[in-house]
Amino acid sequence: MTEKTGVRFEEAEKCKGVILTSIAATCAALGWLTRGSPTTMGVVALLGTYFMTGDRYQWLYIWKKTCYRDFLGLRVLLKTIFTITKWERQGKTVVQRWAEVVRMNPDKKAFVMEQRALTFREGDKFSNQISWYFKRQGYKPGEVIALFMETQPEYVFLWLGLAKIRVITALINTNLRGGQLIHCIRVAGCKAVVFGDEMKDAIKEIQQEIPDIPLFQYNSPDRELVPILQDTVPLTVEVSDMSTDPVVDCGEAKPRDTLMYIYTSGTTGFPKAAIITNIRYLLIPLGVQNSAQLKTSDVLYDPLPLHHTAGGVLGAGLGVVIGCTVVLRKKFSASNYWSDAAKYGCTATQYIGEICRYLLAVPPGPNDRAHKVKVVIGNGMRPQIWPEFVERFGIKRVMEFYGATEGNSNLVNLDSKVGAIGFLSRIFATIYPLSLVRCDEITGEILRDANGRCIICGPHEPGLLLGKIDKKKAILTFSGYADKTASEKKMVRNVRAEGDCYFNTGDVLVMDHYGYFYFKDRTGDTFRWRGENVSTAEVEGVISTLVGLKDAVVYGVKIPNTEGRAGMAAIADPEKSLDFTSLAKGLQSKLPVFARPLFVRILPESPLTATFKLKKKDLMEQGFDVGIISDPLYFLDQKTGEYVPLTQKLYDDLMQGFVRL
Repeated sequence: MTEKTGVRFEEAEKCKGVILTSIAATCAALGWLTRGSPTTMGVVALLGTYFMTGDRYQWLYIWKKTCYRDFLGLRVLLKTIFTITKWERQGKTVVQRWAEVVRMNPDKKAFVMEQRALTFREGDKFSNQISWYFKRQGYKPGEVIALFMETQPEYVFLWLGLAKIRVITALINTNLRGGQLIHCIRVAGCKAVVFGDEMKDAIKEIQQEIPDIPLFQYNSPDRELVPILQDTVPLTVEVSDMSTDPVVDCGEAKPRDTLMYIYTSGTTGFPKAAIITNIRYLLIPLGVQNSAQLKTSDVLYDPLPLHHTAGGVLGAGLGVVIGCTVVLRKKFSASNYWSDAAKYGCTATQYIGEICRYLLAVPPGPNDRAHKVKVVIGNGMRPQIWPEFVERFGIKRVMEFYGATEGNSNLVNLDSKVGAIGFLSRIFATIYPLSLVRCDEITGEILRDANGRCIICGPHEPGLLLGKIDKKKAILTFSGYADKTASEKKMVRNVRAEGDCYFNTGDVLVMDHYGYFYFKDRTGDTFRWRGENVSTAEVEGVISTLVGLKDAVVYGVKIPNTEGRAGMAAIADPEKSLDFTSLAKGLQSKLPVFARPLFVRILPESPLTATFKLKKKDLMEQGFDVGIISDPLYFLDQKTGEYVPLTQKLYDDLMQGFVRL
């Protein structure tokens, strides 16, 4: 076995000896059983020759190393497919599944946050009141209402109540402001907006821009004295008079009907409204339950925002679909993470992106192991901190997974392989049709062979992950976005054969010889920062407007010991007249915090190619290194919110991790 296979030579050779010994013993046994039958002995000889020549025994070695993992994965996959297929044939929706969960444990706590909790029965009654109210307001099946609210126990029951009358809910990111917020309301065709009292100022800013859209203010029970924004409906008061009995005359929804929209940023433009159907919402928590081996008695700690898939579908969905108790937190707190887990008796917790690093940054304390957590579920744990995290907090299992809000390309790490985001069996690879194909990692352009087919990557070769779309199978569907044009852009055709169609994840991964996948990077003009996708084209447009239409290039740069890429803007300003105070204030009002560039570079001339395209590659490679860049560099001070000169000392502090980001 050669070194390029990635499998240790000594282990492979040892395994080869075991295999050949086994084959020899099998030959002898078969020869004895068949009393030397010429035909049988011939077959045995051919088998022995086959396995003892070439590198074929490598596959047996790989099988020996991964057979337990593969059969475990196959069991999870088949169990999930069987259940979701059965539910779809039964015509089951989220509302129907919720009704079953309520009947099983009506008085059990469904959602808990701080000192407040709602049981399954209480949540069901509240959702019925929401149904009756909006039905009487004249909202019809298929119409869309936006939900703009921070995490609280009532959040899920607001959209669930709307689902009971077949009204679609658009879950809007609470970080959005101004034009982005208006866009998200308009792009989904929202007929109304339900907003929490804590979002009152954000709504007030755009109120004059959406005069045709009714606004309903929901005051949280623990903040009942908050005044109602002018020209809005006091939803809390209005709903209290409604019946708690279910609405029964709205017709039956179907599994493939749209349940909600969740917004996700793509490679260009404003956030896109990804379609979440009933069957997809059912599938995600079902798959997590089977993968993590969770029971209805488990308690999940979910400190993630409910307008995202991780917190609102995977996390909250374990309560809605499975019947687990879900503990919520309005805003993630590293110092309270394990104390919360211990306080509420959580047996499973969620993480995303940098959360695990933040937890390790907290000084060791008595709550580090004073909890009952047996599995942590999420994505983005860096391999460099994985062993330390498991050891310090006494975690038995890390269930890292990979998936996109709208995508069909999901991977799960079932055996806590450090650094892996999931795996595909090398033996049963065709059961779950994902493919890694060669691409230009800067542009994201897919490379094809002479026949026009995508070039499949081998082990340890970076490639773009594609997932085959099969409308007949719930686990392989791609429902797309509210904008059909955006949906088409995510599809890749003629990948392996004429006429086939795959979902483009936009992510570059690497697979090893055992079938484990590792995340490498985002392709094209999108990078990830603070767990969010940042569209460079969108940020460039905002900056260009703020600085008088000067050329601006935006890209992501790596900071040591930090997950993702921080935003950096290179602005052409030959006159050196840029007003940094105005720029900082403008970015603060126009962009969510994760999209604001951390670094600014002032260029003496426009970075244009001969074809008038903006250059990025050289700028990305140079990053923010003050040692090689003579242009003025600035850093966004995290305390003051203003850009300050990037000095050598500040650069050194950033490189050594002394500056908190």
